[in-house]
Amino acid sequence: MSDQIYDKVDSDLDPFKKIASKIPGFGGYIERQKRRDSDKLLRETIADRFDQQYQRISSLQRDLISEGEIGYVDDLEASAIKLRTFSDRVRRATRGYSGLFDAVKINEEELALLYQYDAQMLDLVDEVSRAIDNVEASIGSDGLSASIRHLTSVSQQCIDVYDRREEVILGIDIS
Repeated sequence: MSDQIYDKVDSDLDPFKKIASKIPGFGGYIERQKRRDSDKLLRETIADRFDQQYQRISSLQRDLISEGEIGYVDDLEASAIKLRTFSDRVRRATRGYSGLFDAVKINEEELALLYQYDAQMLDLVDEVSRAIDNVEASIGSDGLSASIRHLTSVSQQCIDVYDRREEVILGIDIS
């Protein structure tokens, strides 16, 4: 998926940029810009997928109300807020821009690492989706409380992963 996004940005270059990329020194600028654009496109995709999961939680909250399980709605809201926070932060994250006077300079290699890191965030969607499936399957059973706690935990992990993105930008070893 992530390589497809980069290829799409690469193929959408206007003719002027294709010609300018042949100029010594300017090609690196074009390459960095393509990586920034593909990272932004990837992050928008991630945020959209998490918005879909957020909508699923909203639907589950309505189901809980219908089932008379109103006490669990607030518990589920904690997960919803975490996912919304994550989605908003991913959507509005810095593009890895490195202007002339920025305190943190991001080169092409760091942009590639940032892009790979953001691509890994896309994998979190499946984990959140499974946790939501578990909550849905647990409605009306004794396991509902535990499944909601698990979803809240997974949602917090998403925020934690995002928080480590800054370490990638700053070049801190996150392994």
